[in-house]
Amino acid sequence: MNRIILGVGACAAALSIGACSDMDHRDRDTVAGAAIGGVAGSALTGGSTAGTVGGAVVGGVVGNQYGRDH
Repeated sequence: MNRIILGVGACAAALSIGACSDMDHRDRDTVAGAAIGGVAGSALTGGSTAGTVGGAVVGGVVGNQYGRDH
């Protein structure tokens, strides 16, 4: 069972990396900010769904603005 989960995870990682190949710098910063914000929001709120979504939204906005300036 662990091998199946590992295989599915590896496939998902490979597909997600390939999906970002045609993104510009600002789009990649937005996605990275949303991912980091979601993890941070989840950690700060003890796994709350609202905290995770809120963190992802705030992180996405910050990443987007950072990508605009750089």
